[in-house]
Amino acid sequence: MKVKQQLKQLKPYQPGKPIEEVKREYQLETVIKLASNENPYGCSSLVPQAITAELAHLALYPDGYSRSLREALAKHVGVNEKQLIFGNGSDEVVQIICRAFLQKGTNTVMATPTFPQYRHNAIIEGAEVREIPLQDGHHHLEAMLEAIDDDTRVVWICSPNNPTGTYVNDASLRAFLDKVPKHVLVVVDEAYYEYVQADDYPNTVSLLQQYENMMILRTFSKAYGLAALRIGYGIGHEHMLQAMEPAREPFNTSRLAQVAALAALNDQTFIQQCVQKNKQGLNQFYSFCDQHGLRYYKSEGNFILIDFGFSGDEVFTYLLQRGIIVRSGCALGFPTAVRITVGSAEQNETIIRALTNMLKERREKLCEETS
Repeated sequence: MKVKQQLKQLKPYQPGKPIEEVKREYQLETVIKLASNENPYGCSSLVPQAITAELAHLALYPDGYSRSLREALAKHVGVNEKQLIFGNGSDEVVQIICRAFLQKGTNTVMATPTFPQYRHNAIIEGAEVREIPLQDGHHHLEAMLEAIDDDTRVVWICSPNNPTGTYVNDASLRAFLDKVPKHVLVVVDEAYYEYVQADDYPNTVSLLQQYENMMILRTFSKAYGLAALRIGYGIGHEHMLQAMEPAREPFNTSRLAQVAALAALNDQTFIQQCVQKNKQGLNQFYSFCDQHGLRYYKSEGNFILIDFGFSGDEVFTYLLQRGIIVRSGCALGFPTAVRITVGSAEQNETIIRALTNMLKERREKLCEETS
């Protein structure tokens, strides 16, 4: 049997090490996972109640239209309900877009490093991938424009960008959209939208009125704390989403995910509390980096990418042995950095202590070697 030729150049997505595996491997009782940008505060207390009430209906297929969630989300976002498309996480919406727009003979433009599933799904569809290196951690929009041609079908903008946490401001996005040909879909991936604090972050939903070739991606996996239930969504023009619908699997979001997302959406107080704590957590890491002269990007997400100046795998292993899971930059395109999810204040203090000890031990070792 022969699989698609494209699959031979791809590797399956490698998630961060699970807590249970690290406990077994290092014989640890307590492990802190700060590798996958999950919400350290979990989800709204309304969610377990909603899930419990739905357990009596597990024998029934979910609502393929997601009507209850769709109506509430449309009101929350400020769009018509037919301007929404749901997916098994926003990852699946990425897959639906690639399935709908890309094929052999077409190309897609994206930054690098960025969220890897854009490239992954484009290659599966046989499209050419044009990757434009980040410019000081930011999307190089001018170079991305130059890469667009008649065969370009999709351009991806991850804002805030994973793994750098940087964003595309309002003026830059508008200028970019003004120059993108109308036959090209511009996807603005806002998975970390709820965490954004920047005053000049664009109101992308309002931009939909002006740019019909734009689509927005968001998710309930991050700030809403529903990563295990896998539910995300896209926002775009009705006619475009209707054209894409045949590429979406029926019943692609579960009953539990739909009721959980609806409950989570109805507790914006919880979201506001998480966002404020995340801001405080980022400041903990900024202070640590400034104190030790470490380079980092100001982040609009719930994570920070820190450049230690030596192998990110070394930092990853040091922390792993002490029961702290982070993401090595070696797997993210930043080989001397690590990406750390912002945890609770206590978790942040724990990892900062460990990193401080690591830097101290490394300095002492270098002194011994040179003396």
